[in-house]
Amino acid sequence: MDASAEARPPRDDSTMMGIAAAVLFVPLFIFRRVGPVDFWWWMSANIGLLVVLGAAADREYVRSIAADVRSEAGRKILFGILSAAAFYGVFWIGNWASRFLVPSAGRGIGAVYDFKSGASPLRVVLLMALWIGPGEELFWRAFLQRRWQARLGGVRGFLAAAALYALVHAGSGNPMLVLAAAVSGLFWGALYLLTRSFLLVAVSHTLWDLAVFILFPFG
Repeated sequence: MDASAEARPPRDDSTMMGIAAAVLFVPLFIFRRVGPVDFWWWMSANIGLLVVLGAAADREYVRSIAADVRSEAGRKILFGILSAAAFYGVFWIGNWASRFLVPSAGRGIGAVYDFKSGASPLRVVLLMALWIGPGEELFWRAFLQRRWQARLGGVRGFLAAAALYALVHAGSGNPMLVLAAAVSGLFWGALYLLTRSFLLVAVSHTLWDLAVFILFPFG
């Protein structure tokens, strides 16, 4: 075997996966629908494709998730619940402050809830609870942030993943949604950076989604 080939570091597909995420998600937020496929089905399909590609690109990906779920699952779920409640409180304060400081913010916040228009509430709840919330964390934190932390260093990898998470929402043209995505990416990214637990962050994300969009909406 060629010695130079042995010394060559393994190929890192994480940058290409970040580009793939942008290619998939930016049109989603611009158009929201393709024929009979609405925002929720489209988003679910995008996440599924990225998770499958991630598993194909990284042999440790599935093993790391399985090991995380098997270790102290009860404690991680509890902290996920508590962090979701705390993060909802952050957004409750942010909702009040933004409407007070920027009168037009209310329109932007209300527009976020237009994503539910025309979709069955039960379908939205089921997709959020069973796939979209956990699935986003499977890709954005358990795959992309983990890989970028290994490649760029902990803090830089976390910030890079959070920045891309915010940027893909820019296709919506809604500054309030982009701001919410930026804050969310920083919050869940920091949780993952500190705990290295997909399970904890997935519980937090899923419960927060359900609270903000379904149970206790701001718009």
